Amino acid sequence: MCGRYNVIDDPDIRQLMASLGLPLYPETRLNIAPGGWGQVVFDDGRGRVLEDAIWSLLIERKPDGSGFRPSPNYSTFNARAGKLGSSPLWKRRFPRQRAIIPASGFHEWTGAKGNKQCHHIRATSGAIAFGGLYEIWEFDGQRVPAFSLITLPPHPRFSHVHAKSFPLMLTPDDFELWLDPDLHNTDPFQHLFTSHIPVPLDITPVRSPETLAVMGEAEILPADDHWQG
Repeated sequence: MCGRYNVIDDPDIRQLMASLGLPLYPETRLNIAPGGWGQVVFDDGRGRVLEDAIWSLLIERKPDGSGFRPSPNYSTFNARAGKLGSSPLWKRRFPRQRAIIPASGFHEWTGAKGNKQCHHIRATSGAIAFGGLYEIWEFDGQRVPAFSLITLPPHPRFSHVHAKSFPLMLTPDDFELWLDPDLHNTDPFQHLFTSHIPVPLDITPVRSPETLAVMGEAEILPADDHWQG
């Protein structure tokens, strides 16, 4: 996880952006994949911004010069929470380049190869604020933002959907510290990296990420009891 997500300009996303203090709204984008363009919120010391960015923090120019792609030198497009303080890829960025990725939902697939079922996973109320990292690259004078989502260890109540990891979802109580560009001590964030489900989730079988046509009954996954974000 997470290999696909979407953002839909609706009242939930607009409320999330208001909570982030930005009178700006992400564009509706379905089936955002690694290497594609999403939108991220960060503060580089000059104030919070919402910017287009490539999903995969480590990028390079495409060989044909037509754009940019995830660097083939690395096998990851997301950042594992357990590696944030030790991996050379993340440990410099985590204290200074944290971001929030607004989302309406994300997708996971279950079943055998050739007969996989897509699931659309969203909060039962409100939008999702993924926790992530960002980088600003320059290629021949061209400024190119990029980002990665942070993933947690697998969650036992989500393992029937995805058994390897779970995305970091932030709540409004986390926003101020997470986006504070002057807070370089990461100790206040360590409690966030225990795998947890902070809000109730709606898991709905859909035909595809492009249509979101419902294919069956939704499962409601409650938030973890006594979770304090």
